Amino acid sequence: MTSLEISTTPDLDIEAAPVKLPSDAPFKLRANTSGQLRRSTLVQLRWAAIFGQTTALLIVSQVLEYQYPVWPCIAIIALSVLVNIVTTSAYELDRRVGDREAGMQLGFDLLQLAALLWMTGGMSNPFVLLILAPVVTSATTLNKKVLFTLGFLATGLSYALLFTFQPLPWDPVGSFTLPFTFRVGVWIAILVGSAFTSLYAWRVTRESRNMSDALAATEAVLAHEQKLSALGGMAAAAAHELGTPLATIQVTAKEMSRELDPKTPLGEDAALMLTQAKRCRDILEQLSMRGDEGDAIHDSLSLEDLLEEAAEPYITFGKDISINLRGEGAAPTLRRQAELLYGLKNFIENAVDFAKDTVELNGSWDEQKLTVNIDDNGAGFDPTIKGRLGQPYVSKRSRPKQVDELAGGLGLGVFIATTLIERTGGKVNFGHSPLGGAQIRIVWPRKNTELFL
Repeated sequence: MTSLEISTTPDLDIEAAPVKLPSDAPFKLRANTSGQLRRSTLVQLRWAAIFGQTTALLIVSQVLEYQYPVWPCIAIIALSVLVNIVTTSAYELDRRVGDREAGMQLGFDLLQLAALLWMTGGMSNPFVLLILAPVVTSATTLNKKVLFTLGFLATGLSYALLFTFQPLPWDPVGSFTLPFTFRVGVWIAILVGSAFTSLYAWRVTRESRNMSDALAATEAVLAHEQKLSALGGMAAAAAHELGTPLATIQVTAKEMSRELDPKTPLGEDAALMLTQAKRCRDILEQLSMRGDEGDAIHDSLSLEDLLEEAAEPYITFGKDISINLRGEGAAPTLRRQAELLYGLKNFIENAVDFAKDTVELNGSWDEQKLTVNIDDNGAGFDPTIKGRLGQPYVSKRSRPKQVDELAGGLGLGVFIATTLIERTGGKVNFGHSPLGGAQIRIVWPRKNTELFL
């Protein structure tokens, strides 16, 4: 077993950042939920409602031969047809609409449906359940303000239908009216169903959006890390391409310095040009050598090199970081991957942020697997969120008093790190450390040929 101790002077002004997205990230996280519903979707849903309402009216009047005000009902349906025609002709259907426009259109649908229900029995009509549709739609696509507005509108309209409505058509010729108590029960069922289904749809949609945003952030971070990893190869290529023209400049400057008197201004300029050309050649030779090493050495890492490189940015955070290695057989050699380095760096950063004073990076291996444990002596994971660690936007973690002033948490950063580590074939587990704090255990199977050389 080998051990590397890295001790630093405490620095209480450091602020932790669980995840830093690159400034050139090709996306922007949503600040709200507006603009998620296409105008064409509203129009298509309304056409479906028009078709269903018309079909129901024709069956009731022509097939069942029930008596009710057919033409006023058709006129109400015609209003929906008119709204769709105006919307289709005046606006672009493939555009996403804002919350205000979507709320107004769904509000019209509620009013139109309430008018039809008023003509056909009010709360006694079994189709009163359709009042749920606009409210649930707003819960999945619009903001809370529009959702509550439509919810209150649906509640008010359904409450009014308890007391004022035209008789429900019935056979034989006549009408049918449910007892008031039963209608109140139906109204309460509508309210409960609206609240439950809206809450369920809103939670599911929010989780889906969070996951989508988190994956987008992961892709941006990975692209940024890969860009940084490619800079070494770009520098080597630039050094190779610039070598020939720089050699020409150096030869020319040498000839000029020979022809000119070194005491004259032109002679001094020629001498300066020659020395600076030599300096550029030396710099390019160093870059070229680094690039050559990168092909053979830079792209492969020992486990110790990997942990040292991942821990290096945090040696000034005021915590003791130790690296301990042990294993059976030859130590594994790993391929350098941006996902691997970024994931480990993020986990180590969280450990450093929440540790009292000690962080241990323990690596072990055998013929079947490679294991890395990241331990700290902080307060550990909050038991209430332990089962959800690694999911996006889980941000609560117990922390000692010594780091109360540090910003940070287990949020999007841990999700990104977990996702990137899993891309390398690793499995991440969260648990309790022997040091008394938190432990993050990462296990890679040795059969993973994409990671091991």
